Amino acid sequence: MDKFIVTTAEAIRQLKEEKDKAFTIMMKDGSMSIEYFAPKITDTQKPHQQDELYVIVSGQSEFYRDGEIINCTEGDVIFVPAGMEHRFMNFTTDFATWVVFYGEEK
Repeated sequence: MDKFIVTTAEAIRQLKEEKDKAFTIMMKDGSMSIEYFAPKITDTQKPHQQDELYVIVSGQSEFYRDGEIINCTEGDVIFVPAGMEHRFMNFTTDFATWVVFYGEEK
């Protein structure tokens, strides 16, 4: 892995350069990848093949996870196992999160 640190400022810059995308990959090593995710209007993600952690960077949101809805805000960490339905809903315009994908694909 070339990088061992990334900043939120770098991620925001990189995401702006990748027009029309809600996420950008900031780091990858083996089965682990770290993305910066800032959805606009609607979160259209589908269940993923790897376990994942969300670390909320800014803003607030409701989070749907397998039939349950919680509120989340800056600093919160959310775990989602591979294959589970989930999405952010009713998020503020400044909402953004780090996403860490890891482990074997299931």
